[in-house]
Amino acid sequence: MHFRLIDRVLERSESHVTAIKVVSSAEEYLQDHFPTFPVLPGVFMLEAMVQTGRELADPGTRLVLGRVRALKYGSFVRPGDVLTCEVKLLSRLEDGSLDLKGKATVGCASGSEEPATACSGRFLLRPVRLGRSDEKTADTSLAAS
Repeated sequence: MHFRLIDRVLERSESHVTAIKVVSSAEEYLQDHFPTFPVLPGVFMLEAMVQTGRELADPGTRLVLGRVRALKYGSFVRPGDVLTCEVKLLSRLEDGSLDLKGKATVGCASGSEEPATACSGRFLLRPVRLGRSDEKTADTSLAAS
């Protein structure tokens, strides 16, 4: 399943990108998380930062989340809020991976209050690894079952 969490890229350079996600009460997952207190799940906050970080990759490069370090959660993100994701490139590794630092802040859509940190941390996006060795491993595990 492929879905896009970020709504718009606001700013982009070679080493920094800022994007936003406007949280709507019509989003399906909010009905279960939680029925009387709907909030954006933490894993979706991380995914919004990951999708923002992918904007720093070369066009056509497929990257997946490889590692997360020092992830901290702060404020809740509720319907009507705007999640702003800022991701900074720390380094490009030899294998094509991107070492990134991200911060997602939340503010009311009206902009009437000071933004608060929803989550922040470091993460690594690495190239998708598909190839013959992966296929052989998959074939072996299927044959064993």
